[in-house]
Amino acid sequence: MVSLTVNGVVREVDAEPDTPLLWVIREQLGLTGTKYGCGIAQCGACTVIVDGAATRSCSLPVSSFTPEQKIVTIEGLSPDASHPVQKAWLEIDVPQCGYCQTGQIMAAAALLQSNPNPTDDEIAAEMTNICRCGTYNRIKTAIKLAAGSNHG
Repeated sequence: MVSLTVNGVVREVDAEPDTPLLWVIREQLGLTGTKYGCGIAQCGACTVIVDGAATRSCSLPVSSFTPEQKIVTIEGLSPDASHPVQKAWLEIDVPQCGYCQTGQIMAAAALLQSNPNPTDDEIAAEMTNICRCGTYNRIKTAIKLAAGSNHG
C-alpha cells in the first residue's frame, strides 16, 4: 500500500512501487483529467503540481512520493473551475483539440504560483509542454491575463 495526498485527501492505493504516478491517478483514483502523452516526461500532458512545482507524472514511480507531499491534479486546482488560469483559458479560448490543455493549465498555475508576474521570456522558459495544435501564443496571452487577475 502506498499513501498519497491528492487534492487534499489522503489516499491509500495498492500499487507496485514502480507504477508511474500518472496511472495511479488515472486508474486507481479515477482522476482522468491528467492525460497520457509521451510516457517519457517530454510533452507535459501528464503535468500535475507537487508541492507547488509542475511535475510530469508519467515517468515518476509512485514510490517516490510521500504522504506529506501535496499532489494536485486538474480536478483539485479549483472545485468550480474558478482558478485564474482556468478562467483565463476560457476567456482567451486557448484550447484547440484540448488534449494537452490540462497539463498546460497545471504548468501555468505552478508558474504563476512561483512567479506571479512572469515576462514573456520566463513564460517561454517555464512552459515547456508541447501542444500539437500550436496554441502557444494563446497560452502565453492567457498566462499574462491570469497574472493580471492575480493582482486584482
